[in-house]
Amino acid sequence: MKPLCLIWLLTCGCCTTVIAGDPLIDSVAGTGAPENNGDTGPASTINIGEPFGVEIGPDGALYVTEVQHHRVRRLDITTRELTTVAGCGKRGYSGDGGPAVDAELNEPYEVRFDRDGNMYIVEMKNHIVRRVDGRSKKISTVAGIGRQGFSGDGGPAVKAMFSQPHSIAIDRQGAVYIADIGNHRIRRVAPKTGIVESIAGNSQRTPPRDGQVARGNPILGPRALFIDGDSLWIALREGHSIWRMELADGILHHIAGTGQAGYAGDGGPAIEAKFNGPKGIAVASNRHVFVTDSGNNVIRRIDLQSGLIATISGDKSQVKRRADQRGVAMGAILNQPHGVCVAPDGALFIGDTLNHRILRIR
Repeated sequence: MKPLCLIWLLTCGCCTTVIAGDPLIDSVAGTGAPENNGDTGPASTINIGEPFGVEIGPDGALYVTEVQHHRVRRLDITTRELTTVAGCGKRGYSGDGGPAVDAELNEPYEVRFDRDGNMYIVEMKNHIVRRVDGRSKKISTVAGIGRQGFSGDGGPAVKAMFSQPHSIAIDRQGAVYIADIGNHRIRRVAPKTGIVESIAGNSQRTPPRDGQVARGNPILGPRALFIDGDSLWIALREGHSIWRMELADGILHHIAGTGQAGYAGDGGPAIEAKFNGPKGIAVASNRHVFVTDSGNNVIRRIDLQSGLIATISGDKSQVKRRADQRGVAMGAILNQPHGVCVAPDGALFIGDTLNHRILRIR
């Protein structure tokens, strides 16, 4: 596959970054080794075992969920200092009511922040969502009882059962959206009452239909969520496709992917492309949608203005681990990337999971 030659334009708020030529990539955290060698230190020497979710926090730092060691890490992008902000490094479910750094987590997959600076963590193996208070740094459970199943719609989220929740998103009112992938549903926790309800999906494991109301109708394998204004963006893992749901009316719109697993379509309409188990999604303010096409070991970009899709990093034919990542993004060798986020300066951060690194594309 030939590298993309382009003027890469990302606009975030009042600042615009223009990069001429090929997007560049570098490693900003992790050594490539998965072993736990400390909670704090320079990002170039501290290991990150299986990074999944990545998110820019309200303080401008990058937050990373470390699945192998059951922690949430904070990377100061300026000083490149890495610290731990949640999880003691031991697998389990404990610590509610106390400091987040003393709590036991079980495979945290994603992290998000509300408008008040509180941090939310979805723990796939505990089947819960937890909240770290932005001021006290104490942790509490806001959804799930710690056991796998399906129950609780119409009642308190803290008494509901989920099945391997993978992703979360938070809207401007503070409602929490949960990709309850084991139940093939998307569920919403109301901000004031804490009541949970299913807003998409049912017991059927079949693909959705374009233009269909999401509530009560099938949605196959909702793996990743992202809220952009009044729209909920959804990557379907088993459905191998990308969808948008308007929060106001709950209507699903098919954006990309045929629904068949594969790797095809670059340079053409995104709706005709093939993905292989997409596991991360982020939308930039210039209306570019970035997807971690994990089964293909690539990062893809959907231009919503033109409707076209392109690969901007990775090479499907090469999945071996690589000691470092520097140079042109198309030359990178990714290994099961999961999380993706766009920073205010337009840089793209990626959790390159089985390479045990955090990558940045500029």
